[in-house]
Amino acid sequence: MSAGSSAKAWRGRAERLRRDIEYHNYRYYILDDPQIPDAEWDRLLQELLTLEAAHPELVTADSPTQRVGAAPIDEFAEVRHRVPMLSLDNALTEEDLRAFDRRVRERLGTSDEIEYSAEPKLDGLAISVTYENGVFVRAATRGDGRTGEDVTANVRTIRSLPLHLQGKAPPLFEARGEVFIPVSGFERLNADAAKRGEKIFANPRNAAAGSLRQLDPRITAQRPLDIFFYSVGAIEGLELPALHSQTLELLRGYGLRVSPEIRRVRSAAGCLEYYAEIGRRRASLSYQIDGVVYKVDSVTAQRALGFVSRAPRWAVAHKFPAEEASTQLRDVEFQVGRTGALTPVARLEPVFVGGVTVSNATLHNMDEVLRKDVRIGDTVIVRRAGDVIPEVARVLIERRPAKTREVQLPTRCPVCAAPVERDADAVVARCTGGYRCNAQRKERIRHFASRRALDIEGVGERLVEQLVDAGLVETPADLYRLDAATLAKLERMGPKSAENIVSALQKSKLTTLARFLFALGVRDVGEATAAALAVHFGTLEQLLGADLETVQKVPDIGPVIARHVVEFFAEPKNYDVVERLQSAGLHWPQVEISAEGEQPLAGLTFVLTGTLDTLQREEAEDALRALGAKAVGSASKKTSYLVAGRDAGSKLRRAKELGIKVLDEAALQRILKEKRPP
Repeated sequence: MSAGSSAKAWRGRAERLRRDIEYHNYRYYILDDPQIPDAEWDRLLQELLTLEAAHPELVTADSPTQRVGAAPIDEFAEVRHRVPMLSLDNALTEEDLRAFDRRVRERLGTSDEIEYSAEPKLDGLAISVTYENGVFVRAATRGDGRTGEDVTANVRTIRSLPLHLQGKAPPLFEARGEVFIPVSGFERLNADAAKRGEKIFANPRNAAAGSLRQLDPRITAQRPLDIFFYSVGAIEGLELPALHSQTLELLRGYGLRVSPEIRRVRSAAGCLEYYAEIGRRRASLSYQIDGVVYKVDSVTAQRALGFVSRAPRWAVAHKFPAEEASTQLRDVEFQVGRTGALTPVARLEPVFVGGVTVSNATLHNMDEVLRKDVRIGDTVIVRRAGDVIPEVARVLIERRPAKTREVQLPTRCPVCAAPVERDADAVVARCTGGYRCNAQRKERIRHFASRRALDIEGVGERLVEQLVDAGLVETPADLYRLDAATLAKLERMGPKSAENIVSALQKSKLTTLARFLFALGVRDVGEATAAALAVHFGTLEQLLGADLETVQKVPDIGPVIARHVVEFFAEPKNYDVVERLQSAGLHWPQVEISAEGEQPLAGLTFVLTGTLDTLQREEAEDALRALGAKAVGSASKKTSYLVAGRDAGSKLRRAKELGIKVLDEAALQRILKEKRPP
């Protein structure tokens, strides 16, 4: 073979390898449907690296091998955006969002509902990526919206970014998106930095921004950057579709990553429903978001609406409340829970975070206090996500003052002064006071009356505080000795309210064995475990007479929980409470136990959603558990059936997406009556 023909063969092989690698990148990153294993992809890249190393003249700017990073640069060049990169106005409340929708309709002169394209707002760095004749040539940051920084060499290292567009591309195509670091990648990045003794990043956004602005692209290449695209900029030789949502499909067709969470919604109500759904799933997403973006879907309507200042009138960012903030730790106190567990609670300089003012935050347990090196006087980061209890996420060690105090676990209960015990292998320290401890007493009574337990309407935290502090109630059994005259004497309690509580107490006497066992507050016995005990033993008397070995035979109950159950009923005070509750008239229908412990719905998992007309949801779940089924709160691939009542929402949509069989209330009633699967 001549030198010329050899060079042609090498060039052909290099081009084929580049095409194959880009194609498999497209299958992996865009379609989420890889055709070859990772090892085969690595082999293709290694062959191309070897070929280009032996023949440097074969290296092209768009070769996948060039993602490893070029030589360091002195500074970033400026890039003038041909189409300005505008920012978005923010909607911080539901009222703000409704006002945005109203302005859109008014400016368009229509009363019709508006179609919007909705997507999560990634917490990353805005970027512009330009292709010429389908080949990646340039990337720039937003900057001031008109001029950004040239970060081409760094963006080239992002493996999910195609260096060649799929299919027939126009002469000029500018896509705009967000560079970010997935949560898992961020955790690995910080773990590796900690091992090397280097400074760790505060959050994924800072890590992404710092990575993209590295003067040495070889450092950027080592960072787990990713990218999603959400709009277009300058374009030549292509007419865009009539809808923004169709433009996103165009981006996807070119091989550019687009968020899988994008959805078309109708009206402000549809926007708010999407916002709530994404908010519920926020913690389970693989990347951080700080809100939701809505864009009028019609491109014609977008043009009619135009722009104001530096933001379009046809789009808005509906922000989530801030989830983290820094503040000073004033003190640490210990709260005592229902089972005696001592929980360290941070008393903070009040700070606004997650939509509310926070002055207290959990520190979980002493192991966490020591692991995070939390000291009184420190400046700390407080995290609050949705309805989750605020927690101290970390300490800003670099801002630690000269004099701080270490947190000490008390040796005696701060409420009743009983000794505090902590097993050598246990994380939790506990007060040994039991019902003698006022804190445990209050928590046990509050739990007993809670909705998922005996559901005694009107007996909440404030009333329990009053009843215990006044010496009227020491155990749950004492609730049933209360009369309207006694209750009416309490602060903020009138005769009518007192009568309502007495009525609620009477109503609560008819319950189920599972609810009764859960209400007792046995350590580690939740609703599912209580239901399993009820089904297995059938009667309270059988359970009270069971030894450790017998309790361990209950399905899904291990030796630790079995020991807690046996020890609870062996404690004279607890046994006395149970007897007094029965004497007060608490009763329940007998649980039917199938022959030889057979459970007709064993192995099936049900999810209930919406409003049921003939049953309370808790009653239906108890009935299913009594037949051996599991009743859980969210749908997954392991769910057998979803029961949909009136006004079923996102759980029903999720079930349909997963192909889960959906039942109506009539079908549920047949299952409970016939005691067999549908």
